[in-house]
Amino acid sequence: VQLQASGGGLVQAGGSLRLSCAAAGRTFSTNARGWFRQAPGKEREFLATISSGGGTIRYADSVKGRFTISRDSGKNTVYLQINSLNTEDTAVYYCAASPVVAELDRFYDYWGQGTQVTVSS
Repeated sequence: VQLQASGGGLVQAGGSLRLSCAAAGRTFSTNARGWFRQAPGKEREFLATISSGGGTIRYADSVKGRFTISRDSGKNTVYLQINSLNTEDTAVYYCAASPVVAELDRFYDYWGQGTQVTVSS
């Protein structure tokens, strides 16, 4: 059972990225999915979550308006669109699956390996 995050990279400030989180081994169709990030020397930070059907979405206040989470159930994939990137967005971005919509990482029992996003000024 795997969640694999991809789409990270080096981008200039002001640019955009779309991260993907693909599931393998099971569909996670009944699971909420979330995105978190962890910058060097900082704690893991909740970013966004989406319910199994996509009808419930929550964002951290710090990313509202710049980040958009979505899911394609047919592809078993969740996305995180990030716009207007700035250097403070530099971090490893993780996707995860939870039985419930949640902002606390302790509710998530499956985690991807993370994808690095580096924003240059």
